[in-house]
Amino acid sequence: MNSPKEYIQKNKERFIDELINLLKIPSISADAAYKEEVLKTAEAVKMRLEEAGCDLVEIEKTPGYPIVYGEKIIDENLPTVLVYGHYDVQPPDPLDLWDSPAFEPVIKKTELHPQGAIFARGACDDKGQMYMHVKALEYMTKTNQLPCNVKFMIEGEEEVGSESLGWYLERNAEKLKNDVILISDTGMISKDVPSVTIGLRGLSYVEVEVTGPNRDLHSGLYGGAVANPINILTKMIASLQDEDNRITIPGFYDNVEELSLEERAKMAEAPFDVEAYKKSIGIKDIHGEKGYTTNERNSIRPTLDVNGIWGGYTGEGAKTVIPSKAYAKISMRLVPNQDWKEITELFKVHFERIAPEGVHVKVKPHHGGQGYVTPIDGIEYQAADLAFQETFRKSPIPQRSGGSIPIVSLFEKTLNSKTILMGFGLDTDAIHSPNEHFGIWNYLKGIETIPYFYHHFTKLKA
Repeated sequence: MNSPKEYIQKNKERFIDELINLLKIPSISADAAYKEEVLKTAEAVKMRLEEAGCDLVEIEKTPGYPIVYGEKIIDENLPTVLVYGHYDVQPPDPLDLWDSPAFEPVIKKTELHPQGAIFARGACDDKGQMYMHVKALEYMTKTNQLPCNVKFMIEGEEEVGSESLGWYLERNAEKLKNDVILISDTGMISKDVPSVTIGLRGLSYVEVEVTGPNRDLHSGLYGGAVANPINILTKMIASLQDEDNRITIPGFYDNVEELSLEERAKMAEAPFDVEAYKKSIGIKDIHGEKGYTTNERNSIRPTLDVNGIWGGYTGEGAKTVIPSKAYAKISMRLVPNQDWKEITELFKVHFERIAPEGVHVKVKPHHGGQGYVTPIDGIEYQAADLAFQETFRKSPIPQRSGGSIPIVSLFEKTLNSKTILMGFGLDTDAIHSPNEHFGIWNYLKGIETIPYFYHHFTKLKA
């Protein structure tokens, strides 16, 4: 295959302008006020896929926002790569923390990005990374170098839990039939240390409610005589982890995958500066489960975290009340072999059991998903490895991510396909946060690398 560099350099400004135009559309799936903007984005993606060379592009209706489906079939006997991405974005709040408006993309040069980075909501997650695949297809079709078939499935509900995706997969399994699924919704270690995400944690997300008296009470008249739901809730949450920061829910670790010393040693090859890590997030010391490193704690070990807690009076000034209710939102990141529904039930049973008689506890499951691991001895991973070698001149480091993409395990279950996660973002890209950005170097490097995956996967599959 010829190098894509010349084509990318020739079309660089157009590639950047097209992405900027896509980023200007506030496709916020979580807010119904932006419904028309989300639908407008789907139309824009459809148009760009057609321009890139897809012979068929459809906007497919779902119970929620539509899925943009595209395909370029050159020979039914050749392998098929299914590209997944999403065109919806997170809300931009808090707006006052953005240095420039979230949907008015600007290019700024930084120390890490001397060529510039595009600052806008969705720049990295996932419009920028999704659009790399569209431009990679354009290169392969315009230069007649597409070695296999390609299908696109770009959804508009990823940031709200991909609520309609399962529905769509069940009804279109034959249409989506493929040999591998390719996703860029993750990152790499650094610009000079490429990596392939081979593992994702699962997720169980719950909300708990603790009810004490039937109304808010005067804390002077009733204090000390009745259970305070906030006090009780904080004690219950504190009991969920022991002094070694292990989770105390009975049965929680029964199916936890324990990595071998060899596998842990391989993970340790990834460069990591603990002092820089602490400085970057403003902490004095690291914290976590005893016996594991920081990178192991946030990738191969399960966790339990309180994501929000509230109750009683939180307004200005003082109001001396014992609240009737207290609430918390709790997430548990899970490792492969832990079933998220089973863990949710274990949590519910345990949390209700440890509640004292003076309160009533309600556990409300929200959503979840399974963890996932891609084997590094399969041709899918080997093709990614060879692709990175072509453009970075070195093999990527296989890396397990602490994050969750529940759809990946759903893909394997429904479509019986392995997934490769070739991300080009960086930890510093501030996804989901104010001032999200995506380096132009990273964007163009993704467009350069992706065609090599098609090339090597087709050769290895033959």
